[in-house]
Amino acid sequence: MSSLMVTRCSAVPRRCRPGGLAAATRLKASLSQPPDLWGNPLPEKVGSKRLDWETLGFEYVPTKSHVRYVWKDGEWDAGRTYQDPYISVHILGNVFHYGQALFEGFKGFHTKQGDVRVFGDSMCYERMAHGCRRFRIPEVPRSVWTRAIDDVVRHNIGFVPPYGSGGALYVRPFIFGSGPRLGLGPSPEYTFTVFANPVGSYYKSDSGQMQTVDGLVNDQYDRAAPLGCGDCKAAGNYAADLESMYTSKRMGYPISLYLDARERRYVEEFNTSNFVAITKDGRYLTPHAPRSVLDSNTNKMLQVLAKEMGITVEVRPIDFEEEVESFAEVGAVGTAVVVTPLSSLTRGDRTWRFEAPNVLQQLRDKVRAIQCGEEEEGMAGCDTLISRINHVSLYSASTQASEKQDVSAGEGFKIL
Repeated sequence: MSSLMVTRCSAVPRRCRPGGLAAATRLKASLSQPPDLWGNPLPEKVGSKRLDWETLGFEYVPTKSHVRYVWKDGEWDAGRTYQDPYISVHILGNVFHYGQALFEGFKGFHTKQGDVRVFGDSMCYERMAHGCRRFRIPEVPRSVWTRAIDDVVRHNIGFVPPYGSGGALYVRPFIFGSGPRLGLGPSPEYTFTVFANPVGSYYKSDSGQMQTVDGLVNDQYDRAAPLGCGDCKAAGNYAADLESMYTSKRMGYPISLYLDARERRYVEEFNTSNFVAITKDGRYLTPHAPRSVLDSNTNKMLQVLAKEMGITVEVRPIDFEEEVESFAEVGAVGTAVVVTPLSSLTRGDRTWRFEAPNVLQQLRDKVRAIQCGEEEEGMAGCDTLISRINHVSLYSASTQASEKQDVSAGEGFKIL
């Protein structure tokens, strides 16, 4: 495979095809920088690290580098790429004492065509910006976000699992209060970091197929307050889930479902994933709880694809006890899992069992086809998602020089 040249894409909607998704055009750009800086041909090839791609789970794998930007005195610095995976932070760093920390996550895929497609980064940007406003953290400029992701993917391209392996390059941007703060208040300094990690399935299966899991309805803990910050991807939200998660696992349930904190009546979400049900009459249900449930990018994508399949999508409060008998399929959806189907849910001494995934399998397969560029219809669907949600970037080996448009990329990164 030749050295990959970066292209990022935006979209202009075109006329809708009858019965299908609207297509979109892509504007490709080449980024030129001095030697050893981002934007140049990559020194490695996809998958050149030759890991055991087939057995990857969702665990840490040391990679080549990460990117850091620092905000201080009202402005962001130029950013640097580091090979050392450790960060030095003041002992009074705001993140340690007052918890100012947000993170995001999305994946890059090596496609059938030979590109590496980053899936979901723009939606993650918008969600992090929302969290920054809620947590009194300066928003990361979009140009900083884009350049940081480009740099991380480029320098870690050898860790992208090859097409057909079932793996992906998980990209995690995060921001935290890194400056000293003794009293409660916003940090005087913030660090924005992006790193990448090759991953396989979150829930491993010997067969390689979608693995069904048993779930527990959580009546002992709350995930988020009705007017709290459950709609932000805040680090503290996940720390608060650890005891609940391990309690469920000790009881033999890999996953647990939270109900609303006020009445313990309405479905909210699983430990790390949104809740989706396919009803016996074929509707797609997912909860409406905008201040306590994370706005899942994967759920958004699945809703678009479900509508394309002619499925009615309902986003509304879901009364668990009143409606659970109507569920044919239940799934946990999110970046790490895409869709994990549940075989059962248990609450107290009662257990409800669900059918093997059918609709959820179709939706999951369609997402994977789009991510990996496996079929033309999937690509059309991807284009529509670009135009509606603007979430796909391409790191392409096949872009022709005549198709490129030069743009200013700004200052490059120094590798430390």
